[in-house]
Amino acid sequence: MPASPRHRVSTPQTASTIAPLWRLYPIFLAAVYLSHLTLLRLPYFWDEGGYYIPAAWDFFRTGTLIPISTATNAHPPLPSILLAGWWHLSGFVPSGTRTFICIIAAAALLAVYRIARNLLDPPAAVATTLLTALYPIWFAQSTLAHADIFAAAFTLWALAFYLECATPSTRPGAPWSSPSHRDDHGVTHSAISAQRKLYSAILFSLAALSKETAIVTPAALALWEAFLFLRDRKLRPHATWVAALLFPILPLSAWYAFHYHRTGFIFGNPEFLRYNATANLSAHRIALCLYHRLLHLTMHMNMFVPVICTLAALLMPAIASRARLPRTVLNVIAVILLANWIAFSVLGGALLTRYLLPMYPLVLLICVAEWRHRFHRWYLLAALSTAAFLCGIWINPPYAFAPEDNLTYRDMIVLHQRAVALIAQKWPQATVLTAWPAFSELQRPELGYTKISIKAVPIQNFAIDQIQKAATDPGAYDTALLFSTKWAPPPGRTNIATRNESTDARYFDFHEDVRPAEASAILHGELVWQASIRGEWVAILRFPRIENASVTRPPLPTDTLNPPRGISLGAEENKKEIQPNRRRHPIDEGN
Repeated sequence: MPASPRHRVSTPQTASTIAPLWRLYPIFLAAVYLSHLTLLRLPYFWDEGGYYIPAAWDFFRTGTLIPISTATNAHPPLPSILLAGWWHLSGFVPSGTRTFICIIAAAALLAVYRIARNLLDPPAAVATTLLTALYPIWFAQSTLAHADIFAAAFTLWALAFYLECATPSTRPGAPWSSPSHRDDHGVTHSAISAQRKLYSAILFSLAALSKETAIVTPAALALWEAFLFLRDRKLRPHATWVAALLFPILPLSAWYAFHYHRTGFIFGNPEFLRYNATANLSAHRIALCLYHRLLHLTMHMNMFVPVICTLAALLMPAIASRARLPRTVLNVIAVILLANWIAFSVLGGALLTRYLLPMYPLVLLICVAEWRHRFHRWYLLAALSTAAFLCGIWINPPYAFAPEDNLTYRDMIVLHQRAVALIAQKWPQATVLTAWPAFSELQRPELGYTKISIKAVPIQNFAIDQIQKAATDPGAYDTALLFSTKWAPPPGRTNIATRNESTDARYFDFHEDVRPAEASAILHGELVWQASIRGEWVAILRFPRIENASVTRPPLPTDTLNPPRGISLGAEENKKEIQPNRRRHPIDEGN
């Protein structure tokens, strides 16, 4: 007797019963584009203006893969190549760049949908994709031209092919469930498997050529396949997967060889290598990073809502009619998450959450699978998580975080636009004391903040020691542009991370920005303008300087042009000028 509809076990959809993905892509792109419409004209932000846009701009103008207008740090060149190619169509404007990033983000979400649909079913795929798109970190990165969104898109598509082929389901009706299975075109399982391995190798290679750290995922999967070989003693399927997964090392190595040939450095300049690798190897720092990265994967930006709902769901009995993720798939996802958790706790000087961008869809996939497996009304948990993510896009958590983790980055850009425009309008000849990234925003018109280059003097940040150091050389600048370098709860508000401030300052360059009024007192300047938006602030100081005019000896009387015999006035003496001595700025000494 056939099973009743209530107890019929659902199975993944086969290729012949589901809509082609290419029909869904325009919907995905329209949703991403329209939801980010008000952000498309914003000028470039933080690491965009610090490296990725200048590097792509150099390739666009000169065809060089090694940046010449910014310091090279050996990041692979694929984002620069793709951006430059798109600029030939859209023109070099921020709106064109951000539209292209929307195209990449939509493609990444389509990969998320494909993974969830093939492993679960279309409703679960819709929920997983929607939660991914609305997760504050993913939402913010969907228009920012960082290499991480490119690497995430290629990685997720490579995983889609790997999960379909490397861990085939044995349940009836699942795709490629039998070696003799043929698709609608008569292609056998072995041919499909070889095709998927080729696709995975190519896509993982493109991910590694987008961001070098993307190599972590295929390397971890190669180790996993090697373990399966030792366990199962089946050489052929696992050996071919190991070869496919290790293939991305070749193009990445070729890039580093080229970079070494052109610059003499393999992994970028020594300071970049020290900050991102060699200076991070203390046991205490790694332990702290493991703690922070675990929070990033499970708690940050309201991720705790779906995670806690999932932990609670594990206490409930399963629904017999609902299939769950196969154990083989769960093992693969666990390997990927574990490898990236550890790798990004060791590598990287800054604990930026965008490094984990392709991991968040996998966490959400597990959550949705468990909800669906244990609750008839699992969509209510999905709706609760969606509401939490929507709040996280605009409402900041009670601890310090990087502005690029939600729409706080938009507030920072708007404030910097106003400040730079005011300086360009009122004091275009000023010499501005500021920190990065405003240093680049003032000097590089191509970043979209000013149409003229404004002279700037850099300091590291706005910590008290840097402000005091700047006060020792007041003649080096006549204006100061101060701003909040991160978002932190205002004084008097709840801050749950205060106990970590000492270790964060020691290992992660955490500092407290000096407020405008205090900086004005230390630097002996006048606070002429300030503004703030939801905790982000910016201020302009002016410093009245007394210019020492040059003193030139007045012309000699006419009769002195023919001095008496024996008396001579040399030409050099007549032209001598008395000029003030100007001390060099410490930055000048360093250069």
